Amino acid sequence: MTLQLVLGLVAVAVSVVAWAVFVAGVWKMIKIIRLGQPDATRNGPFWPRLKTLIVEFVAHTRMAKFRSVAPWHWMVMWGFLIGSAVLFEAYGEVFDPHFHWPVIGTWSVWLLLVELLGLGTVVGGVALAIIRQRNHPRRADRVSRFQGSDFSSAYFVEAVVIIEGLGILGVKAFKQSSGLEEAPLWTSFVTQPLAHLLPSAAIWVSVMALVKLLSGMIWLVVVGRNLTMGVAWHRFSAFFNIYFKREADGGVALGALKPMMSGGKVLDLEEADPDSDVFGVGKVEDFSWKGWLDFSTCTECGRCQSQCPAWNTGKPLSPKLVITQLRDHAFAKAPYLLAGGSRDMAGDEVGLVEDKYEDYKKRLESIDVLAMAESERPLVGGPDELGVIDPEVLWSCTTCGACVEQCPVDIEHVDHIVDMRRYQVLIESNFPTELGGMFKNLENKGNPWGQNAKDRLAWTEGLEFEVPVFDGELGDAEYLFWVGCAGAFEDRAKKTTRAVAELLHTAGVKYAVLGPEETCTGDPARRAGNEFLFQMLAQQNVEVLNSVFEDRPAGQRKIVVTCAHCFNTLANEYPQVGGTYEVVHHTQLLNKLVRERRLVPVAPVTEDVTYHDPCYLGRHNKVYEAPRELIGASGAKLREMPRHEERSMCCGAGGARMWMEERIGKRINVDRVDEALSTAPSKIATGCPFCRVMLTDGVTARQSDGQAGAHVEVVDVAQMLLESVKRGQPAPAAEEANA
Repeated sequence: MTLQLVLGLVAVAVSVVAWAVFVAGVWKMIKIIRLGQPDATRNGPFWPRLKTLIVEFVAHTRMAKFRSVAPWHWMVMWGFLIGSAVLFEAYGEVFDPHFHWPVIGTWSVWLLLVELLGLGTVVGGVALAIIRQRNHPRRADRVSRFQGSDFSSAYFVEAVVIIEGLGILGVKAFKQSSGLEEAPLWTSFVTQPLAHLLPSAAIWVSVMALVKLLSGMIWLVVVGRNLTMGVAWHRFSAFFNIYFKREADGGVALGALKPMMSGGKVLDLEEADPDSDVFGVGKVEDFSWKGWLDFSTCTECGRCQSQCPAWNTGKPLSPKLVITQLRDHAFAKAPYLLAGGSRDMAGDEVGLVEDKYEDYKKRLESIDVLAMAESERPLVGGPDELGVIDPEVLWSCTTCGACVEQCPVDIEHVDHIVDMRRYQVLIESNFPTELGGMFKNLENKGNPWGQNAKDRLAWTEGLEFEVPVFDGELGDAEYLFWVGCAGAFEDRAKKTTRAVAELLHTAGVKYAVLGPEETCTGDPARRAGNEFLFQMLAQQNVEVLNSVFEDRPAGQRKIVVTCAHCFNTLANEYPQVGGTYEVVHHTQLLNKLVRERRLVPVAPVTEDVTYHDPCYLGRHNKVYEAPRELIGASGAKLREMPRHEERSMCCGAGGARMWMEERIGKRINVDRVDEALSTAPSKIATGCPFCRVMLTDGVTARQSDGQAGAHVEVVDVAQMLLESVKRGQPAPAAEEANA
């Protein structure tokens, strides 16, 4: 009895300290997260968000994207959630070995659940540690998703998980060996055989209960004192991060970019005040509170890093490291911000000044010297400036969304990166020099190539039919065919435009094109951070489109596009500026026409084809089946690349990278072409002109160094369908390619 009393008092004393440290840590973290800008868009609706939260954590839908990890993490998660009840039971067991929860404590179902929790926690914890070891970067370097992760924190958490599980099983086994618990074998299939090997000593129940408690209390103290230990804190913050994700319907933060916001409201650029409004993110406190919650929730699992095309081709960008660097900077700077500190755009102190606070000196003295030093660091800057995020990191992003798609806790990497770009472009005028020419072309010519608007119909020359051009009335046209800048001016993309026009003509689809009235949608400007230029182009286009569809009801404002970027911008981003239309990608419309037998493939394209999913068609908009069905309809044999559909590798053109030179590491388009060539195709098909340009350049590079046959070509799926529909006669695009 004396020993049990001592054990109980030790458990209580340690617990009081541990819970106090942990609760203080929780309160401090809440205060720090609230330093971010307001964002009222996350407040509701309640039930859809709650449903998303329940589905994601109960079914592990996001975690299951890595199937080798999901079951083990699922065991550990439930061991933590339900195992908390077993942990609190230990407070009674440490004083009295006979103790158990009233009512349910002797229930067979509860005994089975405890058995499964203890076993699952041990097995899951060991499995996760093994997975971490097998993927250790000491052998795999950049191939390892754990490169740059904090291993000591991860192993600490996994060790506590395993000890907790052993404590659960130990208490149960010693209760049975001491005759304190009688349970059928089916509820204790591990602990009952183990009990036969253990001594009959009730004191060991209290000892194991203390082990179970102390491991948990040590965890609380360590976590409460280390607020940047995301691998531990995500056990709590992940629930909130999932609930407050950008899309209330459960979708990931892809498709449309988050509008530029200031003070919790969408920023109206015509009325914005540079002295009071926030233009993008220039300081860590410019991120919204959801951004700060993102930083705090990162588990450093590296799934985003493993899928990032920039990281996998030797660039300095790792989405994981961007988030962890922002987290470390935010929490290091937090004492300065909590004391009221702030700096203007010139870097001068405007927060902690004598005429603003009566307790100015007291506030100043409360700030740690390291926090003050952290406050002077620029958010974006090179090594000489001690910047938090290196410019090479910021501008390496292709905005492909692979990081967002894979993140199990719904971190919104792309929105954060583009917000930082916005500040660099709009306020600092600090961006890659190549973008200057592109911005100027968009502003003066309405397209990134700087071509004349009168040449937007040059692609129609040589067609055997007249392409209808909008002349003030749509008439009986069902669709407006949005050609796009690439489709109008880029020679390779013109082949796609011609093929689509021929197929629509063959199918008897009534359509019209805008011709010189068409202007760039603004996608490259927005992804590059030039929100002002995007708004200008978007409003101009919306005004034109609304006049085109003036007499059409909402359900009949149909646009068909061949460019995945135009598709995404028109469908998802133009509603932000007053333009709502029914937008379809040409692969979707053509597939519909084939199903309706309005297009009939009659001569199979008997070739081996691999298909490259454009990021802005696939991941951002979930269009995967239509282009594949068209390839099948054309008679070709589809050979999937190792990375396809939602895990497709980017071509390297997104995020305005089309107009920036790659100077670091392997070229992304060449890396993707190497993957395509591994399937031994005769054709590489895609559904986006940007992808086609990048992949064609990659194939040309591989052909020049002898790693690809001269017969390999890159085509759009529309060209393949046209070749099949035209009864085996080579399509004009194919003739041109062969010539």
